[in-house]
Amino acid sequence: MVAIINSGKSIAKALSYNEHKVKECIAECLAAINFIKDVDRLSFYDKEWHFKRLTSLNERTQLNILHVSLNFDPSEKLSNEVMVEIAKDYMNKIGFGAQPFLVYRHHDTAHPHMHIVTTIIKPDGKAIAIHRIGKNFSENARKEIEIKYGLKKAETKNLAKEFELKPVNAQKIKYGKSETMRAITNVLLAVVNHYRYSSLPELNAVLSLYNVNAFGGQEGSRLFKFRGLQYRVLDEKGHTVGVPINSSKIYFKPTLNYLEKKFSENKEFLHDDHKKKIRTTIDLAIRSKRVEFPELINYLAKEGISTVFRQNSEGFEITFVDHQTKCVFNGSDLGKDYGAGALKNRCSIQNEPLKVKEEIHEHRQSVISNPGESYLIKERPIETGI
Repeated sequence: MVAIINSGKSIAKALSYNEHKVKECIAECLAAINFIKDVDRLSFYDKEWHFKRLTSLNERTQLNILHVSLNFDPSEKLSNEVMVEIAKDYMNKIGFGAQPFLVYRHHDTAHPHMHIVTTIIKPDGKAIAIHRIGKNFSENARKEIEIKYGLKKAETKNLAKEFELKPVNAQKIKYGKSETMRAITNVLLAVVNHYRYSSLPELNAVLSLYNVNAFGGQEGSRLFKFRGLQYRVLDEKGHTVGVPINSSKIYFKPTLNYLEKKFSENKEFLHDDHKKKIRTTIDLAIRSKRVEFPELINYLAKEGISTVFRQNSEGFEITFVDHQTKCVFNGSDLGKDYGAGALKNRCSIQNEPLKVKEEIHEHRQSVISNPGESYLIKERPIETGI
């Protein structure tokens, strides 16, 4: 079993994510634990009200929602009743047994899994401490539950990697709106509120690793004029495929206004220590390993740092995506010695940009099997058709 824990500050978004899948018939709400009504008598607003009644008691705590997913091996055939019992055991063991929580079983992937939604605010207004909850409580809970229910152990099966986000496979998208919406939404949920970026190009650097792009329209276009934003699926060559999805149609509404707030919030989080980590990793590779430029890219990939190249009229720009700290920086933000051209010179490589691009693509791997992959984005008009 693999447990993935996320915290948030919007119960409406956590509920909408699960209820939307219930509406699409790819999920079902199995249980409402510690609620006044039975689960089949609860409306969306009943569920939301029950949580907001508690969160209103403590408005100082910003991250007041806990959203957990429990994932199981595909070979494990678990009944709904067993899933609910596992959910109860898990929540008790991590200190949330007395809290109201909802249990959703999802049917949108090949492996059985459930989502649990709750709040960290107790009836007395105090917040349950969740700092290091994964290491301090969840790991032991997982191991005990694996033994009790005879589940496949995460360590022996290396299950965690199986459940990490995978890039959207453009060839498998049948250009249908519902399939494209689902694929894009899954990527945005994993990226938008978890990575630290301070501009749309930096966000696109991360999204490109999952074959998704956010497009605000060309200057003068209707989309640009009205500050619209569309999300599109990219193929391996960076071409758009499928149906573009307006940001306002995605349930948690990652619009341009929403992203601009994230830009401001993230700027306060991005510190010199995060930059120093990337600079030190680069300097170590160049000075001690004497790598050539493509080798530097591979070395960074092994260290969990993706390098994304963006082509413009002046040449190439490089963006670094650190998957450990979840921080995103342009090379120029790290210093004059960390731009694409400067790094190329430091590695004593005189390749033309096209050759660099080809060499980088030869080493492209799945973000999951190698979280620090490299990608190249061209600045060019993106087709509006399929």
